[in-house]
Amino acid sequence: MECAKTLMSAAGPSHGAKAPSGGSEPRAAGSVGAFIFDMDGTMIDSMPWHARSWGEFTRRHGLAMPVEEVLRRTTGRTGAECMRELFGHDLPESRAWDLIREKEDIYRALYAPEFAEVGGFRAFAAQAMARGLKVGVGTAGDRDNIAFAFGHLRMDPLPHAVVGGDEGLRGKPEPDIFLEAARRLDVPAPGCIVFEDAPFGIEAARRAGMRAVAVCTTHTPQQLHGPHVLASVRNYHELLDNDFLETLHVA
Repeated sequence: MECAKTLMSAAGPSHGAKAPSGGSEPRAAGSVGAFIFDMDGTMIDSMPWHARSWGEFTRRHGLAMPVEEVLRRTTGRTGAECMRELFGHDLPESRAWDLIREKEDIYRALYAPEFAEVGGFRAFAAQAMARGLKVGVGTAGDRDNIAFAFGHLRMDPLPHAVVGGDEGLRGKPEPDIFLEAARRLDVPAPGCIVFEDAPFGIEAARRAGMRAVAVCTTHTPQQLHGPHVLASVRNYHELLDNDFLETLHVA
């Protein structure tokens, strides 16, 4: 698996042409003002424990769906969207959130003793901020999972903005979460680079008109490809070792 040592010329757009699914076509690389990180599988190495928690949850509820299919249909979606994928789109909102709370309680109980960041994440984020970049988080996870992650990560400094999946925004592959993160960071979409581990998130970045880095903790580079993807890495040590930050023109 190769890390792109220098930025490719694929970048987020200025206002202009639209891609078939509603996003903007990539254009020439420009200055960078912010990094926006997905959380699960991107900041923290949590996806195996999400898989285990989905297995336990579906067993409790008698859902005959393989965990791989559950993950394919839900990763990147908000909690309510996940449950409607499994129980039907007429599932009431309050019931959907009750169910996701049950599932995430299982996840946190399983993962807490084994918690780990994706290698090099905190060092990479801290170095990015030291270079003048703003750092945001755009996750489909809810406030409880966000608090759980930050309680264990103990980031210093903390991100400038965090957007969660229980704030009424559409989940990925829609661009809403990333666009809201950019708004809170006060950085135009073309000046943001998204870090993502899932196909829905890579697509959400494209629809938002943002460049992306594929963090291949759960998928292959081929599954996370796109004209806006600047690099595919296994962890942040690869970006640090290949001077990724030094290639950027910081706004």
